[in-house]
Amino acid sequence: MFRIPESELILNGDGSVYHLHLKPENLAGTVIVVGDPGRVPEISKHFDRINFKVQNREMVTHTGYIGRRQLSVLSTGMGTDNLDIVMNELDAVVNIDLERREPRQEHTTLNIIRLGTSGSLQADIAPGEAVASTHGIGLDGLLYFYADNGKVTDADMANAFVKHTGWDKNLPGIYAVPASQELLSTLGKGLKQGITLTAPGFYGPQGREVRLKTAFPQLNHLVESFEYQGNRIVNFEMETSALYGLGRLLGHETLTICSIVANRVAKTYAPDYKKDIEKLIQQVLSRLVA
Repeated sequence: MFRIPESELILNGDGSVYHLHLKPENLAGTVIVVGDPGRVPEISKHFDRINFKVQNREMVTHTGYIGRRQLSVLSTGMGTDNLDIVMNELDAVVNIDLERREPRQEHTTLNIIRLGTSGSLQADIAPGEAVASTHGIGLDGLLYFYADNGKVTDADMANAFVKHTGWDKNLPGIYAVPASQELLSTLGKGLKQGITLTAPGFYGPQGREVRLKTAFPQLNHLVESFEYQGNRIVNFEMETSALYGLGRLLGHETLTICSIVANRVAKTYAPDYKKDIEKLIQQVLSRLVA
């Protein structure tokens, strides 16, 4: 068994992982991740009791119970760079002996469900609806920094996307990763489903122009018409590709469900989107504890 050096896995003085400030006893086997720290108490208010809270920067964790079911809810902040931290540290909490700095002999699989907000890329998916992500296509290139990424990605889907869009070679490499089929079939049942496109930014990478013009102005139009084996791209957001890619590499079950707050095709927006998010939270929690 090899020992992981201090420089590679940084721990705090209390033995918790560096950014998340978590130890094994602080984390449930099912983790709901959200981008916004303010959304953590909006979920944990539904817990019967909360027995652990911690915050470091934008990363807030509440762990507690609904009935006999233990759950954790954790804010990640925005972007695949933050998911890189969160996924590696969540895995370290359960699959590394933090005192000995050695991988545990028995692997623990976490269920990690992202509840987020996103923009629809299809005219028929209106603000207020919820969509479950069958796959994440990453425009961020993150997974290419990890060995064996080809074992968890759908190269044919990624190649079809590159061909359809005429993807520029100066942009990051494309990768595609499927969701957990078990979580998709249970938590995503009855919801609209499709491919989620993960961008490394909110403005230019998602085709928004404020003062700066985009280098790829036709991207959203091309994305709207992309289809692969009956699957179309339904929404744009900033985390799913990293969640799915790192989740599969590390041996965890992952799923994203997003509430649509804007339709990028129809140029419409949900002014009271918080009610839609609350409805989604209650629906997912009821399915998790059923």
